[in-house]
Amino acid sequence: MGCDRNCGLITGAVIGAVLALFGGILMPVGDLLIEKTIKKEVVLEEGTTAFKNWVKTGTEVYRQFWIFEVLNPEEVTLNSTNVKVRQVGPYTYRVRYLAKENITQDPLSNTVSFVQPNGAIFEPSLSVGTENDTFTVLNLAVAAAAHLYPNPFVQAILNSLIKKSKSSLFQRRSVKELLWGYTDPFLSLVPTPVVTTVGVFYPYNNTVDGLYRVFNGKDDVSKVAIIHTYKDKRTLGYWPSYCDMINGTDAASFPPFVEKTRVLQFFSSDICRSIYAVFGAELDLKGISVLRFVLPPKAFASPIQNPDNHCFCTDPEISNNCTFFGLLDISKCKEGRPVIISLPHFLHATPEIRETIEGLHPNEEEHSTYLDVEPITGFTLQFAKRLQVNLLVKQSKKIEALKRLKRNYIVPILWLNETGTIGDEKAEMFKNQVTGKIKLLSLVEMVLLGVGVVLFVGFMISYCACRSMKSK
Repeated sequence: MGCDRNCGLITGAVIGAVLALFGGILMPVGDLLIEKTIKKEVVLEEGTTAFKNWVKTGTEVYRQFWIFEVLNPEEVTLNSTNVKVRQVGPYTYRVRYLAKENITQDPLSNTVSFVQPNGAIFEPSLSVGTENDTFTVLNLAVAAAAHLYPNPFVQAILNSLIKKSKSSLFQRRSVKELLWGYTDPFLSLVPTPVVTTVGVFYPYNNTVDGLYRVFNGKDDVSKVAIIHTYKDKRTLGYWPSYCDMINGTDAASFPPFVEKTRVLQFFSSDICRSIYAVFGAELDLKGISVLRFVLPPKAFASPIQNPDNHCFCTDPEISNNCTFFGLLDISKCKEGRPVIISLPHFLHATPEIRETIEGLHPNEEEHSTYLDVEPITGFTLQFAKRLQVNLLVKQSKKIEALKRLKRNYIVPILWLNETGTIGDEKAEMFKNQVTGKIKLLSLVEMVLLGVGVVLFVGFMISYCACRSMKSK
């Protein structure tokens, strides 16, 4: 009877040891299986999970706009007072709903090229008013005239056309006109061939963003979705060669197995440059563990603080000899127009920049940019891209609308918040097909290992106790 009991205990211990051993063996095997599956599914080629979501995103993406209405236009024009503004919004559009086009695989370089069609559909239910709401805003054409044409003789001619068209430094425009374009009365009188349609995002609808060429990841999954080349007249050919570097992805996805220490680089055509995000927090998004990466203040630092930003300091007078931070001068890729990009409400910008503008209230929570990335696949499941479009306004003795200005202004036009969050249905599908299977495999590994260890230890304790009692 004692032998049978001892044999049973030994057998139980052996079973426990086998289970623990099997669990221990299964862990690296399971990890290899997971890694192999992920590497296969993130490649950008027909039939993979990544390719399906890459061609046309399953996430609804919206652009919200807040317009900065100018409350004291005459005081600014006549007395060069501070510009008083109030933001009005959001006015919301659905974007990125069109599939990528001209998708061409290149097996020799393991890249895939494409263009991304642009389109915007107004969403009344997500807006505070209609596209026809009108506000007093900066006159884009008049404000840029002195910067584009510094020659005094040319400015004198432009002044006569501005007066003839009854244009001024500020104007009333609808949301639709300001965003997507309107025929400017002043430019319509210019005798030389010029584009007479003006708008912050003109042209947009029925245009394409690209041509992009990205690595598909077939030869090296660590390069998947990273931009190989990007050709666009707004960027290439204007910056010096060392400023032409385009790093990272388009931010829709990143190479898999993202760690908190990684710096995520991505290219944004809105700001004509590559930029980066660093780890900020670990979050739960609809039952999926994600890592939040945020745009750090250093990304908009002065060239003295961050030498990578030396390309975006082109006017020593405006930038206080390139010591101001929080601004990116992108005039070189906007055909010379004095467009300056910042974070909304000049968040993380030099305080002096806000001294000429009243009504701004920067807030980290509302105005920062972030990406929520699922670390195993590298897919971006939620994001918020926030930026502000400003125009540099300089004094001009030859243009009456600018004649009485006693200082330069960086006037905010609007700020935008482009957001996208994985839908509930897509989130469930993602959990079932990706994270759910990984968690299940990990659970099986841990259960086998845990049960095995418990059985082994328990039976060995019982066996030792039994032997001890028998020896007495």
